[in-house]
Amino acid sequence: MEFISVKNLKKSYGKENIFKNINFEVKKGEFVTLLGPSGCGKSTLLRCMAGLNSVDEGNIYVHGEEITGKSPKDRGIGMVFQNYALFPNLDVYDNIAFGLSVKGMNKEEIDKKVKNIVSLVQLEGKEHHFPSQLSGGQKQRTAIARSVIMEPKILLLDEPLSALDAKVRKTLRDELKKIQKHLNITTIFVTHDQEEALTISDRIFVMDKGNIVQMGTPEEVYTSPSSIFLAKFIGNYNIFDRKQIEVLFPEEKYDNLAIRPEAIYIKERGRNYEMSNFICKKAFIKNINILGNVIRYLTEINGIEIIVDLLNRGENKIYTVGSEVELMFLKKELKNLK
Repeated sequence: MEFISVKNLKKSYGKENIFKNINFEVKKGEFVTLLGPSGCGKSTLLRCMAGLNSVDEGNIYVHGEEITGKSPKDRGIGMVFQNYALFPNLDVYDNIAFGLSVKGMNKEEIDKKVKNIVSLVQLEGKEHHFPSQLSGGQKQRTAIARSVIMEPKILLLDEPLSALDAKVRKTLRDELKKIQKHLNITTIFVTHDQEEALTISDRIFVMDKGNIVQMGTPEEVYTSPSSIFLAKFIGNYNIFDRKQIEVLFPEEKYDNLAIRPEAIYIKERGRNYEMSNFICKKAFIKNINILGNVIRYLTEINGIEIIVDLLNRGENKIYTVGSEVELMFLKKELKNLK
């Protein structure tokens, strides 16, 4: 049975529709990400679920109980923001303990809970530091701890990692997933970062222009985009129109086709292939980028540019600009899009 159910939700500001006819369900303990470009309505949707913004139409249910008209404090929801929202005059310990103190919990019980959560979010030794003395990652750990210590039914995370530098963001992303699974908190996470969503989520809901345009597991969303927008936004797909298809794949009669850069190979001499699985075409190397563990080639066939991503293994040949190569398109990875 679904734990969260959102039905026909609509929100507008004046004549501008922020989102419309939003419907989805989330299971108990699931980690769902709302992924989309800036301005697609994902953060407003999260704020409506938290009760910070009202909705024009529709209903929100948690464990079968409607919460649409309830105040934020009565929804059993914890929320973490991008800008941390910590109390600057309180140290880490008191920031985390704040909600429990307001509830009137005794000091011994508060101390026990705070120590447990401080250990979980790896803030030992920072309990008496003030926010101004913390790094960005430590501030966000404090904000997460302050929310989860209240044992909310649902945790909402509004781009909590976007203000952090890349290395800290990746570390905290992995820790956040571990914390969520350890506590089994049903979580909805908002981001515009595709890699973040693909790495951390049980399921992804992709939003565009106020609509949820695809739902699925990270693998489903990445490997089977349902539209041209999704192919461009999620996976850096090569997308070919009708005229380009006539040049590259004349036997195909679609108006468009897409293929991931890593589903195209460069044929190597002396290596055996099951050639029936591929469509092969001569191409030229136009540009090369080394992206860490990936070599990205920009190739060209009759004026059509095609991106090819190959794993950067030490034994792999690195082709030079101007080289003629044979591209091998994996047939099963060619996708027809709406």
